[in-house]
Amino acid sequence: MNIKTFQLGELNANCYLAMTAPDQCIAVDIGGSPRMLLEFLKMKNLRLTKILLTHGHFDHMGGVEEVRAAVNAEVFIHEEDAKMLQSSTASLHSSISIMPFIPVAKYTTLRGGEIISDGEVDFRVLHTPGHSKGSVCYISEDTIFSGDTLFCCSIGRTDFPDGSSQQMRDSLGLLYSLEGDFKVLPGHNEPTELLYEKQNNPYMKPFRN
Repeated sequence: MNIKTFQLGELNANCYLAMTAPDQCIAVDIGGSPRMLLEFLKMKNLRLTKILLTHGHFDHMGGVEEVRAAVNAEVFIHEEDAKMLQSSTASLHSSISIMPFIPVAKYTTLRGGEIISDGEVDFRVLHTPGHSKGSVCYISEDTIFSGDTLFCCSIGRTDFPDGSSQQMRDSLGLLYSLEGDFKVLPGHNEPTELLYEKQNNPYMKPFRN
């Protein structure tokens, strides 16, 4: 699966474009300032059909509505974080951002366990609360889009509203239990690999034999 990375918005959150067919793609998280993303779609003559959100914090959804309205893509988010798409306060926008808040007009909610199919590619929804109640990872082929659940040798914060250190621990255990190795594409910073994180991430130490 061919994947292109953009760093968008005030906090430079990773936005991923994943090719699902020769002229078709999905996006994972769009944190803001999406002009570069829209220009890339136009230049490559790509049809963006779906936007998959790993959670609802503003730095991952700030540019969603502009893109959704421009290309008529379907937006997906876990039901526990759906309120963030309509609320500057719940999304943490009002306490951190200086940019205008643009609520998302249309979206589809998830509960975890769904398979989202697009083109020739499937994305499995894994509910991984901890950073927020509705945080999810999307697993496709050999890749995990981990959002702010798992980073290279670190994890997402759990001290925000709706965060939970115990839920994060449980979610990390769920990721640790996955068999085989995966590329891990996080919401911030550099990519990593699941096997490397199992062996080196200090937050996964409790699960090692």
